[in-house]
Amino acid sequence: MTVFEEDIDFEEQNDQLEDNEGASFEHFRFEIDKGQAPIRVDKFLATHMEHCSRHRIQLAIKNSYVKVGEKTIKANYVIRPGDVVSFVMPYQRRGLEILPENIPLNIVYEDDDVLVLNKEAGMVVHPGHGHYSGTLVNALAHHLGLTQGADAEDERMGVLVHRIDKDTSGLLVVAKNEAAQLNLARQFFVHSIERCYVAVVWGNIKEDEGTIEGNIGRDPSDRLRFKVFPDGEYGKTAITHYKVLERFGFVTVVECRLETGRTHQIRVHFNHIGHPLFNDERYDGSEIRQGTIYAKYKQFIENCFKILPRQALHAKTLGFQHPTKGEWMRFDSQIPAEMEALIEKWRNYTKNLILE
Repeated sequence: MTVFEEDIDFEEQNDQLEDNEGASFEHFRFEIDKGQAPIRVDKFLATHMEHCSRHRIQLAIKNSYVKVGEKTIKANYVIRPGDVVSFVMPYQRRGLEILPENIPLNIVYEDDDVLVLNKEAGMVVHPGHGHYSGTLVNALAHHLGLTQGADAEDERMGVLVHRIDKDTSGLLVVAKNEAAQLNLARQFFVHSIERCYVAVVWGNIKEDEGTIEGNIGRDPSDRLRFKVFPDGEYGKTAITHYKVLERFGFVTVVECRLETGRTHQIRVHFNHIGHPLFNDERYDGSEIRQGTIYAKYKQFIENCFKILPRQALHAKTLGFQHPTKGEWMRFDSQIPAEMEALIEKWRNYTKNLILE
């Protein structure tokens, strides 16, 4: 038997790239040798998948993560020589101790299976390089009364099905058990999750609405950034739909709907089309990109940066099918006060320009 572990969407998660706006998956492919005796696929995978229980594998099969050839199969499928089994497993962090910390959480919904919360800007989602405490996961561990470590046997730790950047605010869904995790991760995998963001970007976008498409991958010249590459050359397919909400001449307020969920997708896509997010230091938005050269305008922009000392991006709406009840659930959050203040400041500035 030959097994291939293919590229994983969570590459270098322990560096300073704190967050990924989509779910993370491990991809495996097993080529079944000629001498393999017939065996149920769930038993075969449980034998050959390290750190993965048979229960978790059965849940994966139930949620259509396992295929033989191009066909999804059931747990009782009997594999035979010559079969090619492909297996996509939502990523589980292993061997990292999570210390519970009593950090307040803005929880908007919770039941036995899922938890939806509104993350404040500035909070790192998961412990990693430079951020070993004070993260959202540390707060969740305390809220759920659980811990996780290299020798932990309790696997009921709340699982972040997706993530948003440290300095992005907004809604996140957390799976409270394995069944919920695999079901929700599948919804991200097939792009059926509804995710709507509000952003303030530099410049006056020409069209009232549109779509940005372009493969996103790690920038080879700066490992802390991602960039758009020509289709098929490198990176992964990324699609962002946008609609203009308000125009202020030098900046535009837009609604962004994600069809895919790549790392820093909105930030990368708008920078690619020449409209970086306002005050996005990593993607060229923390300096004046549009406007006049006069000192009064420069001071106005500096004041705007002080009002919102981060990229102007908020995960406003989140919709998904409940993993056990099957009903569609949709949550909406208020734009944070500091971001509203920024938008109002631009409204007033534009009105004054018209009056002048």
